[in-house]
Amino acid sequence: SFTDQDGLWESCTRDQLAAKNRLVIIEKLKVMKEEHGLMQLFKRIGYFVLVFVGQFLLFWGTNWMFRKLKLRIMRLEKTRLKPFSIQGYELLDTRKQVKLLIFLANLVRYAFMFLQLLLTVPLLFSIFPQTKNLAYRLLSYIWNPVKSILTGILDYFPNLFTIFVIYMAIKYLVRFFRYLAEEVQSERLKLSGFYPDWAMPTYHIVRFLLYAFMIAMIYPYLPGSNSGVFQGISVFVGLIVSLGSSTVIGNIIAGLVITYMRPFKIGDRIKLNDTMGNVVEKTPLVTRIRTPKNEVVTIPNSFVMSSHTVNFSQSAREYGLIIHSEVSIGYDVPWRVVNKLLIEAALNTPGVVDDPRPFVLSTSLSDWYPVYQVNAYIKDADRLADIYSALHQNIQDRFNEEGVEIMSPHYMAVRDGNASTIPPKEGADKEG
Repeated sequence: SFTDQDGLWESCTRDQLAAKNRLVIIEKLKVMKEEHGLMQLFKRIGYFVLVFVGQFLLFWGTNWMFRKLKLRIMRLEKTRLKPFSIQGYELLDTRKQVKLLIFLANLVRYAFMFLQLLLTVPLLFSIFPQTKNLAYRLLSYIWNPVKSILTGILDYFPNLFTIFVIYMAIKYLVRFFRYLAEEVQSERLKLSGFYPDWAMPTYHIVRFLLYAFMIAMIYPYLPGSNSGVFQGISVFVGLIVSLGSSTVIGNIIAGLVITYMRPFKIGDRIKLNDTMGNVVEKTPLVTRIRTPKNEVVTIPNSFVMSSHTVNFSQSAREYGLIIHSEVSIGYDVPWRVVNKLLIEAALNTPGVVDDPRPFVLSTSLSDWYPVYQVNAYIKDADRLADIYSALHQNIQDRFNEEGVEIMSPHYMAVRDGNASTIPPKEGADKEG
Protein backbone atom coordinates (compact mmCIF):
# COMPACT_ATOMS: atom_id res chain seq x y z
CA SER A 1 0.00 0.00 0.00
CA PHE A 2 1.05 3.58 -0.60
CA THR A 3 0.13 6.79 1.21
CA ASP A 4 0.11 10.43 0.17
CA GLN A 5 3.32 10.89 2.10
CA ASP A 6 4.98 8.14 0.03
CA GLY A 7 3.98 10.00 -3.11
CA LEU A 8 5.30 13.26 -1.68
CA TRP A 9 8.71 11.66 -1.12
CA GLU A 10 8.75 10.44 -4.72
CA SER A 11 7.47 13.84 -6.06
CA CYS A 12 4.26 12.34 -7.46
CA THR A 13 0.73 11.49 -6.40
CA ARG A 14 -0.23 8.34 -4.59
CA ASP A 15 -2.02 6.95 -7.71
CA GLN A 16 0.99 7.61 -9.90
CA LEU A 17 3.28 5.80 -7.41
CA ALA A 18 0.92 2.82 -7.22
CA ALA A 19 0.69 2.59 -11.01
CA LYS A 20 4.46 2.79 -11.26
CA ASN A 21 5.05 -0.12 -8.86
CA ARG A 22 2.05 -2.22 -9.97
CA LEU A 23 4.00 -4.11 -12.61
CA VAL A 24 6.84 -4.88 -10.21
CA ILE A 25 4.43 -6.32 -7.67
CA ILE A 26 2.64 -8.38 -10.33
CA GLU A 27 5.94 -9.84 -11.60
CA LYS A 28 7.02 -10.68 -8.07
CA LEU A 29 3.70 -12.41 -7.37
CA LYS A 30 4.11 -14.48 -10.51
CA VAL A 31 7.63 -15.51 -9.46
CA MET A 32 6.46 -16.43 -5.96
CA LYS A 33 3.59 -18.43 -7.42
CA GLU A 34 5.98 -20.36 -9.63
CA GLU A 35 8.38 -20.97 -6.73
CA HIS A 36 5.67 -22.30 -4.47
CA GLY A 37 3.73 -24.17 -7.09
CA LEU A 38 3.09 -27.88 -7.06
CA MET A 39 5.47 -28.57 -9.93
CA GLN A 40 8.25 -26.71 -8.23
CA LEU A 41 7.61 -28.69 -5.04
CA PHE A 42 7.96 -31.98 -6.94
CA LYS A 43 11.21 -30.73 -8.45
CA ARG A 44 12.57 -29.87 -5.01
CA ILE A 45 11.57 -33.26 -3.67
CA GLY A 46 13.33 -34.86 -6.62
CA TYR A 47 16.48 -32.81 -5.96
CA PHE A 48 16.30 -33.80 -2.30
CA VAL A 49 16.04 -37.50 -3.15
CA LEU A 50 18.83 -37.16 -5.72
CA VAL A 51 21.19 -35.52 -3.22
CA PHE A 52 20.26 -38.05 -0.54
CA VAL A 53 20.90 -40.99 -2.87
CA GLY A 54 24.15 -39.39 -4.00
CA GLN A 55 25.27 -39.06 -0.42
CA PHE A 56 24.36 -42.70 0.25
CA LEU A 57 26.37 -43.79 -2.79
CA LEU A 58 29.32 -41.69 -1.61
CA PHE A 59 29.19 -43.38 1.82
CA TRP A 60 28.97 -46.81 0.19
CA GLY A 61 31.84 -46.01 -2.19
CA THR A 62 33.99 -44.70 0.67
CA ASN A 63 33.43 -47.86 2.73
CA TRP A 64 34.08 -50.05 -0.33
CA MET A 65 37.37 -48.28 -1.01
CA PHE A 66 38.36 -48.64 2.65
CA ARG A 67 37.70 -52.39 2.59
CA LYS A 68 39.87 -52.72 -0.51
CA LEU A 69 42.59 -50.61 1.11
CA LYS A 70 42.42 -52.69 4.29
CA LEU A 71 42.98 -55.91 2.30
CA ARG A 72 45.99 -54.37 0.52
CA ILE A 73 47.45 -53.23 3.85
CA MET A 74 47.04 -56.70 5.35
CA ARG A 75 48.84 -58.22 2.35
CA LEU A 76 51.76 -55.85 2.92
CA GLU A 77 52.56 -57.62 6.21
CA LYS A 78 54.11 -60.55 4.36
CA THR A 79 55.49 -58.68 1.33
CA ARG A 80 56.96 -55.19 1.77
CA LEU A 81 56.73 -54.32 5.45
CA LYS A 82 59.81 -54.88 7.62
CA PRO A 83 60.26 -54.45 11.38
CA PHE A 84 61.18 -50.90 12.38
CA SER A 85 64.13 -50.84 14.81
CA ILE A 86 66.07 -48.07 16.58
CA GLN A 87 69.55 -49.02 17.85
CA GLY A 88 68.66 -52.70 18.08
CA TYR A 89 65.28 -52.15 19.75
CA GLU A 90 62.34 -53.36 17.67
CA LEU A 91 59.92 -50.47 17.98
CA LEU A 92 57.29 -51.71 15.50
CA ASP A 93 57.01 -55.22 14.14
CA THR A 94 55.05 -55.88 10.93
CA ARG A 95 51.83 -56.72 12.78
CA LYS A 96 51.89 -53.46 14.71
CA GLN A 97 52.63 -51.56 11.51
CA VAL A 98 49.58 -53.13 9.86
CA LYS A 99 47.38 -52.14 12.81
CA LEU A 100 48.76 -48.60 12.71
CA LEU A 101 48.13 -48.27 8.95
CA ILE A 102 44.56 -49.59 9.33
CA PHE A 103 43.94 -47.09 12.15
CA LEU A 104 45.22 -44.21 10.00
CA ALA A 105 43.08 -45.38 7.07
CA ASN A 106 40.05 -45.39 9.37
CA LEU A 107 40.81 -41.82 10.42
CA VAL A 108 41.01 -40.73 6.77
CA ARG A 109 37.73 -42.52 5.99
CA TYR A 110 35.82 -40.88 8.84
CA ALA A 111 37.30 -37.48 8.05
CA PHE A 112 36.25 -37.84 4.39
CA MET A 113 32.73 -38.93 5.35
CA PHE A 114 32.42 -36.02 7.79
CA LEU A 115 33.51 -33.60 5.05
CA GLN A 116 30.82 -35.06 2.78
CA LEU A 117 28.17 -34.42 5.44
CA LEU A 118 29.39 -30.86 5.94
CA LEU A 119 28.72 -30.21 2.26
CA THR A 120 25.57 -32.30 1.84
CA VAL A 121 23.51 -31.16 4.85
CA PRO A 122 23.53 -27.43 3.91
CA LEU A 123 22.78 -28.44 0.31
CA LEU A 124 19.70 -30.40 1.41
CA PHE A 125 18.40 -27.47 3.47
CA SER A 126 18.97 -25.03 0.60
CA ILE A 127 16.61 -26.94 -1.71
CA PHE A 128 13.44 -25.72 0.06
CA PRO A 129 12.78 -21.97 0.47
CA GLN A 130 11.49 -22.52 4.01
CA THR A 131 14.88 -23.90 5.14
CA LYS A 132 17.16 -21.87 2.88
CA ASN A 133 18.09 -19.44 5.64
CA LEU A 134 18.88 -22.37 7.91
CA ALA A 135 21.18 -23.77 5.22
CA TYR A 136 23.05 -20.47 5.02
CA ARG A 137 23.35 -20.43 8.80
CA LEU A 138 24.71 -24.00 8.90
CA LEU A 139 27.13 -23.15 6.14
CA SER A 140 28.30 -20.09 8.08
CA TYR A 141 28.84 -22.26 11.16
CA ILE A 142 31.17 -24.40 9.08
CA TRP A 143 32.82 -21.76 6.96
CA ASN A 144 33.46 -19.05 9.57
CA PRO A 145 35.76 -21.19 11.79
CA VAL A 146 37.56 -22.52 8.71
CA LYS A 147 37.90 -18.98 7.37
CA SER A 148 39.26 -17.68 10.68
CA ILE A 149 41.76 -20.57 10.87
CA LEU A 150 42.95 -20.01 7.30
CA THR A 151 43.18 -16.27 7.87
CA GLY A 152 45.12 -16.84 11.09
CA ILE A 153 47.53 -19.17 9.30
CA LEU A 154 48.11 -16.70 6.49
CA ASP A 155 48.58 -13.83 8.94
CA TYR A 156 51.01 -15.96 11.01
CA PHE A 157 53.37 -16.66 8.08
CA PRO A 158 55.65 -13.64 8.79
CA ASN A 159 56.05 -14.72 12.42
CA LEU A 160 56.62 -18.31 11.31
CA PHE A 161 59.35 -17.17 8.94
CA THR A 162 60.98 -15.18 11.78
CA ILE A 163 60.89 -18.25 14.05
CA PHE A 164 62.42 -20.37 11.27
CA VAL A 165 65.28 -17.89 10.75
CA ILE A 166 66.02 -17.74 14.51
CA TYR A 167 65.95 -21.56 14.77
CA MET A 168 68.28 -22.08 11.80
CA ALA A 169 70.74 -19.47 13.09
CA ILE A 170 70.89 -21.09 16.55
CA LYS A 171 71.08 -24.58 15.02
CA TYR A 172 74.16 -23.81 12.93
CA LEU A 173 75.74 -21.86 15.79
CA VAL A 174 75.36 -24.95 17.99
CA ARG A 175 76.95 -27.06 15.25
CA PHE A 176 79.88 -24.64 15.09
CA PHE A 177 80.47 -24.90 18.85
CA ARG A 178 80.19 -28.71 18.66
CA TYR A 179 82.86 -28.74 15.95
CA LEU A 180 85.15 -26.61 18.14
CA ALA A 181 84.49 -28.87 21.15
CA GLU A 182 85.34 -32.01 19.17
CA GLU A 183 88.54 -30.41 17.88
CA VAL A 184 89.61 -29.42 21.40
CA GLN A 185 88.66 -32.81 22.84
CA SER A 186 90.73 -34.63 20.21
CA GLU A 187 93.59 -32.17 20.95
CA ARG A 188 93.79 -31.09 17.29
CA LEU A 189 92.97 -27.59 18.55
CA LYS A 190 94.80 -26.48 21.68
CA LEU A 191 93.73 -23.50 23.77
CA SER A 192 96.01 -22.18 26.47
CA GLY A 193 94.64 -22.97 29.94
CA PHE A 194 91.71 -24.98 28.54
CA TYR A 195 91.87 -28.74 29.17
CA PRO A 196 90.53 -31.22 26.56
CA ASP A 197 88.16 -32.86 29.07
CA TRP A 198 86.45 -29.48 29.52
CA ALA A 199 85.43 -29.37 25.87
CA MET A 200 82.21 -31.40 25.82
CA PRO A 201 80.83 -30.15 29.19
CA THR A 202 81.45 -26.57 28.03
CA TYR A 203 79.72 -27.37 24.75
CA HIS A 204 76.68 -28.72 26.61
CA ILE A 205 76.50 -25.56 28.73
CA VAL A 206 76.78 -23.30 25.68
CA ARG A 207 74.19 -25.36 23.82
CA PHE A 208 71.75 -25.08 26.74
CA LEU A 209 72.26 -21.32 26.95
CA LEU A 210 71.81 -20.89 23.20
CA TYR A 211 68.58 -22.89 23.16
CA ALA A 212 67.31 -20.98 26.19
CA PHE A 213 68.11 -17.74 24.36
CA MET A 214 66.32 -19.09 21.27
CA ILE A 215 63.17 -19.87 23.29
CA ALA A 216 63.24 -16.39 24.82
CA MET A 217 63.46 -14.86 21.32
CA ILE A 218 60.76 -17.09 19.83
CA TYR A 219 58.32 -16.72 22.73
CA PRO A 220 56.78 -13.36 21.61
CA TYR A 221 56.11 -14.78 18.13
CA LEU A 222 54.17 -17.81 19.39
CA PRO A 223 50.39 -17.72 18.83
CA GLY A 224 48.56 -16.78 22.01
CA SER A 225 51.72 -15.70 23.84
CA ASN A 226 50.03 -12.42 24.85
CA SER A 227 46.95 -14.14 26.30
CA GLY A 228 46.55 -14.27 30.07
CA VAL A 229 45.91 -18.02 30.02
CA PHE A 230 49.15 -18.75 28.18
CA GLN A 231 51.15 -16.54 30.55
CA GLY A 232 49.47 -18.06 33.61
CA ILE A 233 50.32 -21.59 32.49
CA SER A 234 53.93 -20.54 31.84
CA VAL A 235 54.25 -19.06 35.34
CA PHE A 236 52.64 -22.15 36.89
CA VAL A 237 54.97 -24.55 35.08
CA GLY A 238 58.00 -22.45 36.06
CA LEU A 239 56.90 -22.43 39.70
CA ILE A 240 56.42 -26.21 39.76
CA VAL A 241 59.84 -26.79 38.17
CA SER A 242 61.59 -24.40 40.56
CA LEU A 243 59.98 -25.93 43.65
CA GLY A 244 60.46 -29.55 42.65
CA SER A 245 63.96 -29.44 41.23
CA SER A 246 66.08 -27.74 43.91
CA THR A 247 68.00 -30.98 44.61
CA VAL A 248 68.36 -31.69 40.90
CA ILE A 249 69.66 -28.19 40.20
CA GLY A 250 72.08 -28.54 43.11
CA ASN A 251 73.45 -31.79 41.66
CA ILE A 252 73.75 -30.24 38.19
CA ILE A 253 75.67 -27.24 39.51
CA ALA A 254 77.88 -29.56 41.57
CA GLY A 255 78.50 -31.63 38.43
CA LEU A 256 79.61 -28.52 36.54
CA VAL A 257 81.93 -27.46 39.37
CA ILE A 258 83.42 -30.97 39.53
CA THR A 259 84.03 -30.90 35.78
CA TYR A 260 86.03 -27.69 35.95
CA MET A 261 87.79 -28.62 39.22
CA ARG A 262 89.02 -31.83 37.51
CA PRO A 263 89.42 -33.89 40.72
CA PHE A 264 89.11 -37.06 38.61
CA LYS A 265 88.16 -38.30 35.17
CA ILE A 266 86.68 -41.44 33.66
CA GLY A 267 88.80 -44.49 34.48
CA ASP A 268 90.63 -42.98 37.47
CA ARG A 269 91.01 -45.03 40.65
CA ILE A 270 89.71 -42.81 43.46
CA LYS A 271 88.64 -43.04 47.07
CA LEU A 272 85.55 -41.06 48.05
CA ASN A 273 85.09 -41.22 51.82
CA ASP A 274 84.85 -45.00 52.38
CA THR A 275 84.22 -45.91 48.72
CA MET A 276 87.21 -46.84 46.56
CA GLY A 277 87.09 -47.85 42.91
CA ASN A 278 87.29 -46.70 39.29
CA VAL A 279 85.13 -43.90 37.91
CA VAL A 280 82.98 -45.45 35.17
CA GLU A 281 80.53 -42.61 34.48
CA LYS A 282 80.12 -38.90 35.11
CA THR A 283 76.71 -37.35 34.44
CA PRO A 284 75.32 -33.90 35.30
CA LEU A 285 73.53 -35.49 38.28
CA VAL A 286 75.59 -38.42 39.59
CA THR A 287 79.02 -40.07 39.50
CA ARG A 288 79.28 -43.87 39.29
CA ILE A 289 82.21 -45.81 40.77
CA ARG A 290 82.97 -49.51 40.24
CA THR A 291 84.71 -51.01 43.27
CA PRO A 292 87.37 -53.77 43.04
CA LYS A 293 84.53 -56.20 43.89
CA ASN A 294 82.62 -55.04 40.75
CA GLU A 295 80.03 -53.17 42.82
CA VAL A 296 78.74 -50.07 41.00
CA VAL A 297 78.14 -47.27 43.51
CA THR A 298 76.03 -44.26 42.43
CA ILE A 299 76.92 -41.05 44.26
CA PRO A 300 75.08 -37.71 43.85
CA ASN A 301 77.36 -34.92 42.68
CA SER A 302 76.37 -32.71 45.61
CA PHE A 303 77.75 -35.41 47.95
CA VAL A 304 80.97 -35.56 45.92
CA MET A 305 81.34 -31.80 46.31
CA SER A 306 80.96 -31.98 50.09
CA SER A 307 83.37 -34.93 50.54
CA HIS A 308 87.12 -35.34 50.26
CA THR A 309 88.39 -37.30 47.26
CA VAL A 310 91.68 -39.16 46.91
CA ASN A 311 92.80 -39.67 43.28
CA PHE A 312 95.26 -42.56 43.12
CA SER A 313 95.53 -42.56 39.32
CA GLN A 314 96.47 -38.89 39.02
CA SER A 315 99.22 -39.31 41.62
CA ALA A 316 100.47 -42.45 39.86
CA ARG A 317 100.59 -40.68 36.48
CA GLU A 318 102.27 -37.48 37.61
CA TYR A 319 104.51 -38.39 40.54
CA GLY A 320 104.31 -42.12 41.10
CA LEU A 321 101.92 -43.37 43.78
CA ILE A 322 103.62 -44.47 47.00
CA ILE A 323 102.36 -47.69 48.53
CA HIS A 324 103.47 -48.60 52.04
CA SER A 325 103.25 -51.43 54.52
CA GLU A 326 104.46 -51.80 58.11
CA VAL A 327 106.20 -54.76 59.79
CA SER A 328 107.45 -55.15 63.37
CA ILE A 329 110.77 -56.91 63.85
CA GLY A 330 112.54 -57.75 67.09
CA TYR A 331 115.30 -55.55 68.50
CA ASP A 332 117.71 -58.45 68.01
CA VAL A 333 117.72 -57.86 64.22
CA PRO A 334 119.81 -54.85 63.06
CA TRP A 335 117.76 -52.17 61.34
CA ARG A 336 120.15 -52.15 58.37
CA VAL A 337 119.29 -55.80 57.70
CA VAL A 338 115.56 -55.10 57.96
CA ASN A 339 115.84 -52.13 55.59
CA LYS A 340 117.79 -54.20 53.07
CA LEU A 341 115.28 -57.06 53.15
CA LEU A 342 112.26 -54.75 52.82
CA ILE A 343 113.79 -52.90 49.86
CA GLU A 344 114.66 -56.19 48.14
CA ALA A 345 111.14 -57.48 48.70
CA ALA A 346 109.70 -54.26 47.23
CA LEU A 347 111.96 -54.37 44.15
CA ASN A 348 110.93 -57.99 43.49
CA THR A 349 107.24 -56.98 43.45
CA PRO A 350 105.66 -56.66 39.94
CA GLY A 351 104.43 -53.11 39.42
CA VAL A 352 106.97 -51.44 41.73
CA VAL A 353 109.42 -49.18 39.89
CA ASP A 354 113.09 -48.93 40.86
CA ASP A 355 113.32 -45.22 40.01
CA PRO A 356 112.50 -43.58 42.35
CA ARG A 357 113.93 -46.30 44.58
CA PRO A 358 111.92 -47.81 47.47
CA PHE A 359 112.81 -46.54 50.94
CA VAL A 360 112.16 -47.58 54.54
CA LEU A 361 111.07 -45.44 57.50
CA SER A 362 111.32 -46.44 61.15
CA THR A 363 107.95 -45.24 62.40
CA SER A 364 108.11 -46.21 66.10
CA LEU A 365 110.12 -47.96 68.83
CA SER A 366 107.60 -49.97 70.83
CA ASP A 367 108.23 -51.84 74.07
CA TRP A 368 108.78 -55.19 72.37
CA TYR A 369 109.73 -54.32 68.79
CA PRO A 370 110.49 -51.43 66.41
CA VAL A 371 108.08 -50.78 63.51
CA TYR A 372 109.44 -50.40 59.98
CA GLN A 373 107.49 -48.92 57.08
CA VAL A 374 108.49 -49.82 53.53
CA ASN A 375 107.53 -47.32 50.81
CA ALA A 376 107.59 -48.04 47.09
CA TYR A 377 106.52 -46.19 43.93
CA ILE A 378 104.02 -47.58 41.41
CA LYS A 379 102.67 -46.19 38.13
CA ASP A 380 99.54 -48.32 37.74
CA ALA A 381 96.92 -47.44 40.36
CA ASP A 382 94.39 -49.90 38.88
CA ARG A 383 96.53 -52.81 40.14
CA LEU A 384 96.79 -51.40 43.65
CA ALA A 385 95.28 -54.42 45.41
CA ASP A 386 97.36 -56.92 43.39
CA ILE A 387 100.60 -55.01 44.05
CA TYR A 388 99.89 -54.80 47.78
CA SER A 389 99.22 -58.53 47.89
CA ALA A 390 102.42 -59.35 45.99
CA LEU A 391 104.43 -56.97 48.23
CA HIS A 392 103.19 -58.67 51.42
CA GLN A 393 103.97 -62.10 49.98
CA ASN A 394 107.48 -61.03 48.95
CA ILE A 395 108.17 -59.54 52.40
CA GLN A 396 107.25 -62.85 54.03
CA ASP A 397 109.31 -64.86 51.54
CA ARG A 398 112.39 -62.64 51.84
CA PHE A 399 112.35 -62.54 55.66
CA ASN A 400 111.74 -66.29 55.87
CA GLU A 401 114.69 -66.90 53.55
CA GLU A 402 116.98 -64.92 55.86
CA GLY A 403 115.57 -66.49 59.03
CA VAL A 404 114.18 -63.21 60.38
CA GLU A 405 110.98 -63.39 62.35
CA ILE A 406 108.22 -60.84 61.78
CA MET A 407 107.09 -60.07 65.31
CA SER A 408 103.50 -59.17 64.46
CA PRO A 409 101.21 -59.79 66.13
CA HIS A 410 102.76 -59.54 69.62
CA TYR A 411 105.51 -62.08 70.00
CA MET A 412 108.04 -61.52 72.75
CA ALA A 413 111.70 -61.28 71.80
CA VAL A 414 112.66 -63.41 74.85
CA ARG A 415 111.68 -67.02 74.19
CA ASP A 416 109.69 -69.01 76.70
CA GLY A 417 110.01 -72.32 74.89
CA ASN A 418 107.62 -71.63 72.02
CA ALA A 419 108.67 -72.58 68.53
CA SER A 420 109.96 -70.04 66.01
CA THR A 421 107.39 -68.26 63.87
CA ILE A 422 109.32 -69.00 60.67
CA PRO A 423 107.54 -71.70 58.59
CA PRO A 424 109.40 -75.04 58.95
CA LYS A 425 109.98 -75.59 55.23
CA GLU A 426 111.54 -72.19 54.78
CA GLY A 427 113.50 -72.08 58.04
CA ALA A 428 114.62 -75.71 58.41
CA ASP A 429 117.90 -75.26 56.57
CA LYS A 430 118.80 -72.17 58.56
CA GLU A 431 118.17 -73.83 61.92
CA GLY A 432 120.10 -76.93 60.90
